[in-house]
Amino acid sequence: MSYFSKTKENPRQALYHKAHEIMQISRHISDYLIPDLAVLNEKGLEDECIYFTGDIIRQSNSLIPNIKKAENEFFQEARTQYILAVGNLTDRLSRNCEKLEYANSNGREFVKLLKQEIKKFRKLQKIWRLSL
Repeated sequence: MSYFSKTKENPRQALYHKAHEIMQISRHISDYLIPDLAVLNEKGLEDECIYFTGDIIRQSNSLIPNIKKAENEFFQEARTQYILAVGNLTDRLSRNCEKLEYANSNGREFVKLLKQEIKKFRKLQKIWRLSL
């Protein structure tokens, strides 16, 4: 049974819905991880993984605007650029999740949830690309 038959949504609605879920999960993960990662280590430096929390928020927030731009663009060449931008954002979001899995925090388990949602988003993204 596919994701669409469960939710009764068309591919575009499902993609928007999943992008919105990813955005919310990213914010929650960042809010949860920041207090653990903001603590200075013995050398007086902050954990470098703290920057990945901001990256996942920025990248997840950019998904929906790029999806809208791709759908509203008249010219195929410009539409393709936005489609590629959504793909690149998804790739970077996934890579940053992998980096956050090694963070020194109890919230690492939540990053796995985000990775699962990104995986679902990729499947929806393939169908969406074909519908444009």
